[in-house]
Amino acid sequence: MGDKTMTADEVVARLESGMTLGIGGWGSRRKPMALVRALLRSGIGDLTVISYGGPDVGMLAAAGRIRTLVTAFVTLDSIPLEPHYRAAREGGGLALREIDEGMFLWGLRAAAQRLPFLPVRAGIGSDVMRVCPELRTVTSPYEDGETFVAMPALRMDAALVHVNRADRLGNGQYLGPDPYFDDLFCEAADTAYVSCERIVDTAELAKAGPRSLLLKRLAVTGVVEAPNGAHFTSCAPDHGRDEEFQRYYASTAWPQFAELFLGGDESAYQAAVRDWRKGQGR
Repeated sequence: MGDKTMTADEVVARLESGMTLGIGGWGSRRKPMALVRALLRSGIGDLTVISYGGPDVGMLAAAGRIRTLVTAFVTLDSIPLEPHYRAAREGGGLALREIDEGMFLWGLRAAAQRLPFLPVRAGIGSDVMRVCPELRTVTSPYEDGETFVAMPALRMDAALVHVNRADRLGNGQYLGPDPYFDDLFCEAADTAYVSCERIVDTAELAKAGPRSLLLKRLAVTGVVEAPNGAHFTSCAPDHGRDEEFQRYYASTAWPQFAELFLGGDESAYQAAVRDWRKGQGR
């Protein structure tokens, strides 16, 4: 119950190749990008990644770090299909397990509750059962006799999420319009690491009301203060998505982007972005 503050590099030092890694956020919204960038600086790979995918998946896929991806989509929101993910997928660089968004949610809930599966209507009558032949159905034992998809638990070795505020104990707060499912990612994982825009006292978290207190300290292993750590994704109300930089990322060959922005630590990344913006006359 003590101080759980860590650096991003200390988080990555606890991860290993071959792990199943969950990444919170949604598309290009509130992604733990500072932690993803730290992961990219390491030699860790051969990962199974579970994510409502955005540039986290795009970057890890482009760098060849993903063995298997479990997802409902991989998008930059304003750019419908993440281009670096698309290139990796079309090049055969990773295996894909694509499921319905509702099935994904039920897989998180099953894992959080330590159940092997949960029954869900989503997926019935769709091609999900064809593209994921490992999925099974289950029949209700009651009078209705209805058939459901038996969505297996999405258990993870570790989860990475980003929130607006956190305290040193691991309680996490979102201040934007949507919690996404970051709490379930943390509860579904053996270990969970939270980056935040700012670490505050526990009393400060309470001022926004109990509904904003998304993450419970018991489900959190470590906390990283990472101002602008979701860049270039959004983290409302602290900052919106950096659409101009996102367009640059999407249109730039991966080796060039990685060389320009990912060769150093997080402070070097933030400085490189500022220099790029100056070069754009901003």
